[in-house]
Amino acid sequence: MILCCGEALIDMLPRTTAAGEVAFAPYAGGAVMNTAIALGRLGASSGYFGGISNDLFGQILAETLTASKVDHSLCPRSDKPTTLAFVTLVDGHAKYAFYDENTAGRLLAPGDLPNLTDTIKALFFGGISLVGEPAADTYAALCAQADDRVIMIDPNIRPGFITDEARYRTRLDKMLNRADIVKISDEDMDWLGTTPEALLKNGCALVLVTRGADGVDMVSREGTQRVAAHKVTVVDTVGAGDTFNAGFLAGLDRAGLLSREKLAAAWLADLTDAAELGVQAAAITVSRAGANPPWSTEL
Repeated sequence: MILCCGEALIDMLPRTTAAGEVAFAPYAGGAVMNTAIALGRLGASSGYFGGISNDLFGQILAETLTASKVDHSLCPRSDKPTTLAFVTLVDGHAKYAFYDENTAGRLLAPGDLPNLTDTIKALFFGGISLVGEPAADTYAALCAQADDRVIMIDPNIRPGFITDEARYRTRLDKMLNRADIVKISDEDMDWLGTTPEALLKNGCALVLVTRGADGVDMVSREGTQRVAAHKVTVVDTVGAGDTFNAGFLAGLDRAGLLSREKLAAAWLADLTDAAELGVQAAAITVSRAGANPPWSTEL
């Protein structure tokens, strides 16, 4: 199983009723949940770990995970509310109002951590769940307990969410130093003050540098290899990076490379098919509205 650890929330998307009234419709979302869903749809053994509420929105999250063949049995359930993100459009650009205080996801505590069984081969972390405490510290603790399992991290840094920069940098640095795979953008690297070479020097086996429409660079001690993006008509880019993450991990799993030893020994040519699966799946996601990753039958 590939266990995705991080945020799941409800996006309240703007709609207009038949009477012309402004309304909001609830949709399951969250970067880490999107990755778990994409993994399940691609046929990988996918699991999700995060705090899920027993409220009606938590039921939507659980049902959405189940529908995409994602195991969420490790999730602690509580009567705390679900994180909500209300989306409004201003001149075509999305603005978000988050309601995250005292929620089931935000209050995830060390006592909620699962036992990592031998069936869990890899863990994925990322997104805004690495910012909000105490959950962020809980995910960091889980990362530290991963033993010899593969760790992939997509920091996807959102400076506007960070309230204690020093604590966030310290926590994220420790997690990145444990990671085997880091997917990162130029903006992330600028904010962190790092480079692919520095990440490799600290123990990472592979750095995936996103280049938008130009694809992704795979960087290892062997060098750099560009994997081109697939040309499609873009509807929106919501969930594209999350889907790529899933495709890459699913591709490693299919190739039998989802172990720290095999990953460290792999040549870039051995990893190309996994990256190709990631960009192919992401291309389908951007060709339709919202975070709607493809099923394996669509590839």
